[in-house]
Order: sequence, then C-alpha cells, then structure tokens
Amino acid sequence: MTDSFNRIIDYLRISVTDRCNLRCVYCMPPNGVRPVPHSEILSFEEILRLAGIMAGLGIRKIKVTGGEPLTRRGTVDFIRRLKKTEGIEKVTITSNGVLLDACLEELVEAGIDGINISLDSLDRETFTRVTRGGSGDFARLQNLLGRVKNLSARESGRRVPRKQGCPPDGAAARRPVSIKINCVPLRGINEEGLVNLAAIAKDSNIAVRFIELMPLGCAAGLEFIPGREVAAILEKTFGELKPFFEKLGEGPAVYYSLEGFQGKIGFINPLSHNFCETCSRLRLGSTGILIPCLACEKGLDLRTRLRGGAGDEALAQAIAELVSLKPARHAFGAKEDKNAAARGDCAAGAARENQGMFKIGG
Repeated sequence: MTDSFNRIIDYLRISVTDRCNLRCVYCMPPNGVRPVPHSEILSFEEILRLAGIMAGLGIRKIKVTGGEPLTRRGTVDFIRRLKKTEGIEKVTITSNGVLLDACLEELVEAGIDGINISLDSLDRETFTRVTRGGSGDFARLQNLLGRVKNLSARESGRRVPRKQGCPPDGAAARRPVSIKINCVPLRGINEEGLVNLAAIAKDSNIAVRFIELMPLGCAAGLEFIPGREVAAILEKTFGELKPFFEKLGEGPAVYYSLEGFQGKIGFINPLSHNFCETCSRLRLGSTGILIPCLACEKGLDLRTRLRGGAGDEALAQAIAELVSLKPARHAFGAKEDKNAAARGDCAAGAARENQGMFKIGG
C-alpha cells in the first residue's frame, strides 16, 4: 500500500483505550479526562477484523498503544490473537510500565516482539512531578527495570530462524523481544536526569530513546528540548555519539553507539529534524477513527462503518482512499510558514490543543 507521495504504508498504531493510570503533564490534565463510554470503544473482535483487512492492504507491523493499553482487560490475549493474524509480521507495545511488571512474562509468552516503556526520570520526585503518580507507581517501575534488564540479557542470545515455519529443534519460532525506554525531555523539569536515563543502556542491551515533545493538548504549554541539545549533554558525560546504522525498529529513531555501552542511544526529532518523507504509518484510535498523520484532526470513522454492516471490501476501499490523502508532512512548529498549506502539510501552524496523545496513541 502506497500513498500519493510513493511512501510504503505498512505500519499501524492501534490505541485500544483512552484510559490511563497516570496523568503525565504532557498528555492529560491533573484530574484526567471524561472517559469515552465503553460502547463507543472498538471491541477486540472489531479491531482484529480491521487488522486483518489492513494486513490484506499491506500492513505488516502493529504497535499497541493507549492511553495505557494494559488498563484494558484482555489486552495480553488480544496481542496473542493479533500475532496470529495472517500477514502481520511484528507486534509491539508501548506502556508506562506501572502495570507491565505484573504481566511481563505473559506478554513474552503471547509472542510480543518489542516492548517500549515510557520513563521520563529515575528520580522519584521528578517522576512524580511528570506523571502525577504515587510512590507505589515509582516502586513498581524500579522493580520492572531490573526485570527488563534480565529479560534483555536472556533475549539477546536468541536468533531468528532462517526460514519462517522451520524453528530450530522443534521450538516455537520467535524473534528476540526488543526493549526500549522512551523519554520526553522537558525544559525545566527533567533535563538534569537525562544522563542517568541514558546510563540504562550502558550495562544492558536496551535502547534508550529521547523524543522531542509534540505540541498536542496539554503539551502545547510546555517547552521541548531539541535532540541536538540532549546529544550534547550526553556527550559531555559519555564521550562521542557514533552513528549506528543497523535497523532497531520500524519507527523514525536515529541510533548511536557509545563506547562501553551494550545498548544504543536513540533520538526521535520530529520538530528539529522533520522525517515525514519516510513516514510509513497510520493510527487507529480506540473509538475507531483512522488518521493518516499524528497532526490530522479528522479521519475515517471505521466504527460507524463496521457497526453499520459494511463488508470487508468496502472497508478496504475506504482505508485505501484515506491513505491516498495522507499529507506530505506535519507543520508543528511552523506557525510562520505561509507555504505549509500549499505543500499539503497537516495541521499547518496549529498546536491542536483540543487533542491529546492519550486519544491517538502517541
């Protein structure tokens, strides 16, 4: 499946819920938001049907997100079923980690290919300030870090069979589970702890990524720290960041090696280094709205079509038409760019204050 700019679209992010057990300052208001009624959320059966249709159109990789996906009962079993969908080659999950500690091994057994953990500070006070979480949440994350380090060490020895369907010694064919830590650097909030977060990659095969803040919803009033500035902070402590050219995932992260580090350091810089020309993804919200770009306010209402009796062929055609309308690029941070609309940019000059990352899966 290709869009009008000849980009191959093979990656789908699925938000299974808008609910979350934390209230991160760049995502949700302090008192949370009014949850969408369960009747308006896609059932797992509906999502699996859409995943099958999109697999037929060329989607090969899926990221399960939220809100916090693990707040929805049955998410692990859903992932197990998603892994069995014909055409889907890779399924990963992004979690804030608080509930992950209780189901880590179950997720691995379900066949998860990768786990991304959102973690913006290793300091208890800063963690609480960012997430508005409690001491128990911080304690669970500390325990989780030790477990994912052990999991990473265990998984590093795995090798993918040369031919799918021919696992070695009769064992189940499975990729090694990749572990990544995602941090959003925020000016005046967590920059003093960035070095400590990066150090997680020193003694474990875990990639630590620093992601520039997108000005959506609550984040519109916060100041992001450019990736180049974060890189300079890390180099003062650890030495030169050397480009690492092997692919570590399906997203836009650029990775670097540091001397003496087992893991890698990654940067996702959507504002200071736009990478839309290589975008390969769609986003399915928990209420069934499919959007072609993070910055787009409007999308395709698949829930109404599903519950109205639309057949697979009609749904596939509607999805393909949406892909053909995928914009050339977003225009976050381009308020003075008068040519943005002419280029076909989405959200030209807008902060999208009526949106939030919890609604669209980040």
